[in-house]
Amino acid sequence: MPKRSIGKKKKLGVSVEKDKFSEWYTQTIIKADLVDYSPVSGCLIFKPMGYAIWEIIKDETDKRFKKLGIKNVYFPLFIPESLLKKEAAHLKGFSPEVAWVTEVGKTKLTEKLAIRPTSETIMYSSYAKWIRSWRDLPLRLNQWNNVVRWEFRHPIPFLRTREFLWNEGHTVFASKEEALKEEKEIFGIYNEILRDYMAVSGFISKKTETEKFAGAEFTKAIECLLPNGRVVQGPDFHHDGQIFSKAFGIKFLNKNGKEEYAWQNTWAITTRMIGIMLAIHGDNKGLIIPPRVAPIQVVIVPIFFEKSKGKVLKKAKELEKKFNKFRVFLDSREEYTPGYKFNDWEMKGVPIRIELGPKDIEKNQVIVVRRDNGKKEIVKIKNLDKKTKEVLDDIHNVLLRRSKEMLKKGTMQVKSMNELIKGIKNKKMIISEWCGNKECEDWIKAKTGGVKIIGINESAKAKGKCVYCGKKAKYVVYIAKSY
Repeated sequence: MPKRSIGKKKKLGVSVEKDKFSEWYTQTIIKADLVDYSPVSGCLIFKPMGYAIWEIIKDETDKRFKKLGIKNVYFPLFIPESLLKKEAAHLKGFSPEVAWVTEVGKTKLTEKLAIRPTSETIMYSSYAKWIRSWRDLPLRLNQWNNVVRWEFRHPIPFLRTREFLWNEGHTVFASKEEALKEEKEIFGIYNEILRDYMAVSGFISKKTETEKFAGAEFTKAIECLLPNGRVVQGPDFHHDGQIFSKAFGIKFLNKNGKEEYAWQNTWAITTRMIGIMLAIHGDNKGLIIPPRVAPIQVVIVPIFFEKSKGKVLKKAKELEKKFNKFRVFLDSREEYTPGYKFNDWEMKGVPIRIELGPKDIEKNQVIVVRRDNGKKEIVKIKNLDKKTKEVLDDIHNVLLRRSKEMLKKGTMQVKSMNELIKGIKNKKMIISEWCGNKECEDWIKAKTGGVKIIGINESAKAKGKCVYCGKKAKYVVYIAKSY
């Protein structure tokens, strides 16, 4: 019999089902060993598995940025108050969230320093010095860093934290047309990462004036629907027009020798996407990590018996070496039972588990188990490379299809406030029509206890009446609870 051990006694697994989403989500994230809470409320510790997911997302995104000619830089974490004040709307939008450094040791600083909530102001003071001529444009820079935004009450791992990791692209162009053209390129990259790596299906919407980025002309974002009916903003794109260039004096001489203000964009993807991905794909057993971002794609679990332990372990190590094209981990721990290990790796969401025992060695085979549906299959060792790739690709496709179906099933069209409120209670995202007046936007939020207009569907034409006031509608909009 396989060795009995402390694995039987140690409590493992998620104790609530996914329909109790909030508890399921936080419990799963912690038990799966992705993150831990730090002594500072709202600030996470990224453990190796959690950070490895971000590294894959970051690396794949960065490769695509570089293909567009976007270069990486790094600007300071601290921003002088005088710079943050240069664009009034920007400061007003961020002031409740800014954390300040006011003294060093016992010495008061002559000027407060903001801990970076975003980098427009510190970057653009340099851009104003660097850009002189049309020959200096376009300037397409990006940085991968951390930011701090303090204003909220209830932190949620990945989804809502006071410090998070992201990219922030800051680009400058000679014309509005060039700047607007970048939107398609950037969303093309972000959509590819969400679809082809994270197996997440989202939709692009344009933010209302109330919800747009502080200081931008407009904001668009890829929005994602979670199983609890809440919508979370994913990667975004802000067209800043000439707002910041006028505030910071980012001017250039055009080809005719005439001085003009530059046109600018900013865009970002954050560690919030990890939480979105895990929330969408997980089940009652725990996480299901899409294969292309999984730090461990295949876990090998040898089945130990006293007489054949050495033989099985040797073969398992051979398989581990053979699998060098995949991210593989050999779980050779002897202090845990096979059953404990199976449950452990299921909870952690590893896409494929390979079971290997002495009888399997005799038959030159292994048992391959899929995390997405639990299906077991006997596979000859000579065919394992090919089969593993096929299964990983199929798991990705299954998860993406499920994500698309969840988005479709979780969406409801309504024409009245009564229908809207009923739909929200049933954990649906609402599609309806809006007149465009801020008063109605505010009233929708007030009457529903915080539900808001997530964004405008620019590809749809309004044909009916505003869901709140009944006047002629201007926009088709998405309405939902959000984080």
